[in-house]
Amino acid sequence: MLRKHFLFKGLVQGVGFRYRARYAAQKFGLSGWVRNRFDGSVEMEAQGETDALDNMIEYLRNEPFLEIDSIDEREISLVANESGVFEIRRY
Repeated sequence: MLRKHFLFKGLVQGVGFRYRARYAAQKFGLSGWVRNRFDGSVEMEAQGETDALDNMIEYLRNEPFLEIDSIDEREISLVANESGVFEIRRY
């Protein structure tokens, strides 16, 4: 089990990225959150098994309306008692 912070850059706002991310997170059993940033990027934290995190990223990379130019990711501390919820946050 691990938690990662992601920063997605490219054509990732105005194309349903956050909703697709929430769907993928739920599909692969991840918890966390996703939100747009004022600079046009999308920020996300996701927690779960390594394979599930990898599968979610692969799913997002293959979505036809998303154009991800780069993904910055780093491992961060786990969040206890997150209860399996993946939410869409505001700025």
